[in-house]
Amino acid sequence: MRSLLRKEISTFFSSISGYLILSIFLIATGLFVWVFPGNSNPLDTAYANLDVLFEMAPWIYLFLIPAVCMRLFAEEKKQGTIELLLTRPISDMGIVLAKYFAGLVVVGFSLLFCLVYFFSIYYLGNPVGSVDSGAFWGSFIGLFFLAGIYVSIGVFASSLTSNQIVAFLLALILCFSFYIGFDYLGEIGSSESLNGFFISMGINEHYRSISRGIVDSRDLLYFIGIIVAFLLLTKTVLKSRKW
Repeated sequence: MRSLLRKEISTFFSSISGYLILSIFLIATGLFVWVFPGNSNPLDTAYANLDVLFEMAPWIYLFLIPAVCMRLFAEEKKQGTIELLLTRPISDMGIVLAKYFAGLVVVGFSLLFCLVYFFSIYYLGNPVGSVDSGAFWGSFIGLFFLAGIYVSIGVFASSLTSNQIVAFLLALILCFSFYIGFDYLGEIGSSESLNGFFISMGINEHYRSISRGIVDSRDLLYFIGIIVAFLLLTKTVLKSRKW
């Protein structure tokens, strides 16, 4: 599993597409935080907060993470190496986890760069440190788990097809559905309890909850449960090739 994980990470960073995807994320978030004028721009409002970063990052990841993950299984199928991979002395779940953690490591690099924004705001504040650290770290943890779900969806979508574009579109649709789609369903329902159920099934509700700076075990269980569910679905797809 370790050798496969290292191979996937090195493959990503050995191509210009890997650095391009990370650069797009950093440039996009940097523009929203520091350049574009608005009520959330710290330079315009003179208020030390990074709300705009955590509002825009899920939407940016909505496109970037499917782009990161679309090749993980689709490329193996297209090149005909998936059968060779399945004959290696590693379980199906080990293969899925190696692919998943490879994608998560890549996305994690972009998240680490977001710490530059925090420390910039932290030391630029007057007085120094006048930033809501609890809200930042809560949002940071929430964004990490949100990215974890997106990666699990991306891996699942990639396992369904040999076409990377199709994998990208499938992952994009699924990520959008889980992030905001359930909120739309909750708005059109006629029953208040049913509306609440639909909203609670979406990522956005739990992401906003943990972004308040309070790490609730129910939110963590939701994130972990969705990740595990999609990884098990991916394992099932791989196993079906042996039937």
